[in-house]
Amino acid sequence: MAKPASSVSEMASTVFKFMSKFYSFPLYQYLKENPELIKTFPGFLLNPDQIVLYFGKNHLAIEYTGPEHVEEIRESSVLPITWHDYTNKDADFFESIVGFTFSDGNSTGIKMHLPEFTEDLILPTDKGFDKLLDLNWNFDAQNSMLGINSSGFTIPEKRFGRMVNSLFFDADENGLKTRHIKWIDFLPLIYDETDPEVDKFSVDIGFMKQLVPIDAKYVYPSPPKSDYKYSKLPQLNRFIELVGNHNTTEPEITRFLSLPENKFILTMGILSNNIFDQLECEWQSESHPAIIPDFFVLRPNGYADIVEFKLPTLKGGSVVGKANRETFSAEINSYISQTRNYRKYFEDPNNRSWFKNNYSFDVLYPKRILIVGRRWHFSTSEWKEICNDYRDLEILTYDDVIDGVQAQFYL
Repeated sequence: MAKPASSVSEMASTVFKFMSKFYSFPLYQYLKENPELIKTFPGFLLNPDQIVLYFGKNHLAIEYTGPEHVEEIRESSVLPITWHDYTNKDADFFESIVGFTFSDGNSTGIKMHLPEFTEDLILPTDKGFDKLLDLNWNFDAQNSMLGINSSGFTIPEKRFGRMVNSLFFDADENGLKTRHIKWIDFLPLIYDETDPEVDKFSVDIGFMKQLVPIDAKYVYPSPPKSDYKYSKLPQLNRFIELVGNHNTTEPEITRFLSLPENKFILTMGILSNNIFDQLECEWQSESHPAIIPDFFVLRPNGYADIVEFKLPTLKGGSVVGKANRETFSAEINSYISQTRNYRKYFEDPNNRSWFKNNYSFDVLYPKRILIVGRRWHFSTSEWKEICNDYRDLEILTYDDVIDGVQAQFYL
């Protein structure tokens, strides 16, 4: 029997209460007493963009996202937490969290046991590995553990596991897909459903107090300071902070990305050679107001796609409707509708010719890339299936873009 949403919500609230008592607050106190650790400490453990709880059949997974390093620890009694319920899902728990299926293709079908501690893991699916080879990615650039022809991980029951700075890759017709897990803990979880009136569960949060001095002294792996990529980390952190601020506006995001020192975020995040912002496109055969997409991203083949940014926050869920009748929410559909004129504009050869003469690069059948929301807003597989119904459209979250950049910092 599936647990009601209210039941899982109460479970998440209880976990948050004990996490604050046994881990977050002691960690904060330890760093206050040892301030010299703050600059090397994994900042997202106390100043996260989001803490995501995943409830599985045998484990509770706790994932942290946000800047790796911070200058100071801000005191806050409210942590941004969201949760997902996989207790009644037949899908693999690990694959549900990562978002990629490892059991397809030529993999061995044998899942590895997740070690108690895993750091600097690179684990592509078969399709992801082939795509990385096509892109000539340098696997030797970082001391990492590389998994090839893998079927993913299984998490042993009644065992704790931690994964830090791990990269996962997949690929489809839209190109390379990247998932970066900065820090995730898997805690054994036991359910007691003998009472038909009350769902009970037990998870040992208290032992995490023992991890406080260890985690406070942990130095998060970063690119070598001698590597030019190291100099880009501050700008990327500023972008992460900008995205994590609910008061940030769309123009603030696009202005930030258009600055010369920040253009690498889009060229690396969307695998392009160059970006062009706010190019005005005048209609040649029809009388319409000019279109001004947020960005054109110039691909290695010499043609450009169109990128449109919306806010990192959503007013509601991304998918609505009953089972087998799911559709995008009105909010997402309104964003998609705004990009339809872009497609129509470049269907006219007169418009394409005018554009090429004015801006010196080609746009033909461009893909419309909509960047909106965070990964936890798109937690179900249904939205991917719905997206396939749209021609020349790809939806990415801000986390997809950030992960695409960070993946190249570690390769």
